[in-house]
Amino acid sequence: MCADRRLIFDGGTGLRKLGREIAQQGPTEIDLFLTHTHLDHIIGLPFFVPFHIPGLNPRLWAGHLLPDRTLKGTLSEMMQAPLFPVPPETFRAQVEFHDFACGETLYPSPEISLQTAPLNHPNGACGYRINFDGRSICYITDTEHYPEGRDPAVVDLVRDADIMIYDATYTEEEYPRFVGFGHSTWQEAVRVADAANVKTLVLFHHEPTHTDDIMDQIAADVAKVRPGTEVAREGMILRP
Repeated sequence: MCADRRLIFDGGTGLRKLGREIAQQGPTEIDLFLTHTHLDHIIGLPFFVPFHIPGLNPRLWAGHLLPDRTLKGTLSEMMQAPLFPVPPETFRAQVEFHDFACGETLYPSPEISLQTAPLNHPNGACGYRINFDGRSICYITDTEHYPEGRDPAVVDLVRDADIMIYDATYTEEEYPRFVGFGHSTWQEAVRVADAANVKTLVLFHHEPTHTDDIMDQIAADVAKVRPGTEVAREGMILRP
């Protein structure tokens, strides 16, 4: 929550549970920002309860689709037969769709700013920096570093952030098999955090085949080179 607004990032399967919790808590102002529209980041949208509550006015944002596509059109393609029986037009809430050009700064409310920057991912993606009340959190998912070094757009976006949540899908030993897939490593996450003077690094977007033992080993390894780094897990609460 930032002031009276709830900011949500991406819409995977966890969005269904979150939507039920929001509905139980009562009306709230909702902004849902998408990094991109691959299925694992939008599959929960049709099941997000606030979209189906009359009187609510949730806003849905994406910065990677223009000029060729729009967010509403893309979601409509997913939510149509034979893939899905209910189109977005049946949402009972007054859902607003906002397309922007990644690189713009957004203002969900006067006291909240979101800086954005493009990420290196197939079909495009957008990273976010939330600035509120003198604190900042960066959400950098689905991005691949470049052979020549850090992505300057990402480093600039996250510079001096209180928290950076970063794509750490692979280890550097695994990465050569997945060049071009659009994902990064925990070691690169550390390098970006150090280069940008990030206070707290959070590793996430874990490789699904990584077992708990592998994740525990990553946590131990990253603690040696950047103490205080968090390895994201379901239900984790972070406070900048």
